[in-house]
Amino acid sequence: MIAGLILAGGQAKRMGGADKALIHLAGKPLIAHVVERLKDQAKDGMAISANGDPARFANYGLPVLPDRVPGFPGPLAGILAGMDWAKAHCPDCRWLLSAPCDAPFIPRDLAQRLLSALQSEGAELAQASSGGRDHPVIGLWPLALADDLRHALTVERLHKVGQFARRYKRALADFSMQNGQDPFMNVNTQEELMTAQAALRSTMPE
Repeated sequence: MIAGLILAGGQAKRMGGADKALIHLAGKPLIAHVVERLKDQAKDGMAISANGDPARFANYGLPVLPDRVPGFPGPLAGILAGMDWAKAHCPDCRWLLSAPCDAPFIPRDLAQRLLSALQSEGAELAQASSGGRDHPVIGLWPLALADDLRHALTVERLHKVGQFARRYKRALADFSMQNGQDPFMNVNTQEELMTAQAALRSTMPE
């Protein structure tokens, strides 16, 4: 019942303006780490939200969805594109699992725990939190909200993910830090890239 969406629309402005999804971590692009962690959680299909030349993601064999809302309105437009794609190509899906391309430590039980939190609280959508912080773009979205989201983007010009999510009954699934490592760490700077490299090395077998 769950389709997956990797949000890959950002540029690494603090790392020279490169395509963030393709920055290498431990020998492979950041997005490859996220694909590997989500592939078994979104068995009904997965897509990448990105503008520009889709050929740069050809190695992953996934649909690449450009924004349908003009003006680069941010990740909400990507989530809407993911919802529309899932409704058209995954007829049995009820949910869209979204995650950013620059979070290489996404938990392998993310979908399961988001869905459990949503069901236990009788909520309409679920989002992740860790270390006392919410992560609005890491969430489980009902596809039934697609028209509401389209209206928010095109008529209200709403761009903030958290603002949209708070319109509905929202469950938060809290993920604890693991060995001092935030499971939702974003790689935005060279320093964070080095931290991620060290974290990966520490989990590799001798």
